[in-house]
Amino acid sequence: MTQQDRTPVIPAGRRGDMRSEPDDVVGRRIVPTEDGCFPAGCFDPLVHALLTTLNRVTTTGTPPGSGADVDIGTPAYKEWAVIVSALLSGEQIVDIRKGGLREEGRHFDLRSPTFWLYPTSEHQRPELLKTAYRHRIELSPGSPVGEPVTVPGWAEVVATATVTDPEELDALNSKLIWTPDYAESRLRWKSRDPLWVLALRVHRLETPVVLPWSDDYGGCTSWVDLRGLPADPASLPSTPALSDEAFEARLSGAREALPALEPAAE
Repeated sequence: MTQQDRTPVIPAGRRGDMRSEPDDVVGRRIVPTEDGCFPAGCFDPLVHALLTTLNRVTTTGTPPGSGADVDIGTPAYKEWAVIVSALLSGEQIVDIRKGGLREEGRHFDLRSPTFWLYPTSEHQRPELLKTAYRHRIELSPGSPVGEPVTVPGWAEVVATATVTDPEELDALNSKLIWTPDYAESRLRWKSRDPLWVLALRVHRLETPVVLPWSDDYGGCTSWVDLRGLPADPASLPSTPALSDEAFEARLSGAREALPALEPAAE
């Protein structure tokens, strides 16, 4: 049986929870696009769950929940490569997130107070960055879909906030390399959900880790369970992106801009 044969089929007449379901979709296979996202108007959480399970079975040979499950450990946080580069250089210590189309539960949640950094080339575009940072796109290629994944570092979440007011987001403008318009578009998307603000203490690995690609790493999601990494990121030699003094100064500035930033739960 081929991989395509294993792809779930939407039964004719089933309407499910799709945002839209044109007649030519019902009764045929729904296959993710090249970047792992479903075609516009064809997202169904049940189908996504089935595809995720099939990917796990075909890439590891074991179904979720079986005694042979791999111990994944610390998750990886998927973000534009140019943003990861800014975090690793200390240029930026905060990130903002709403979550992707394939988010578990369809909403962003902080899965772990510590995570690996997964720089991706998916969706990043120079015009969405402030002019002074646009050239960094060429210097931050990230890990293209279908190719080995390079993990250059990890992060600790030291403070979080959720915002719904454009004025709160605007106060963070000097802390982000995105254009104000693009940052606001993240706030407007999924308007019923708040925008998460994460203050991160980032560490650069002395030797980046390169992992083989797996199909379940693709798509529009914040969190990816990369296989082949130690459970504790601190177990690998690494260096903080900023000194203690420099980081505390940046964090103080972020808290002055956004008083809602509170220490992350242990």
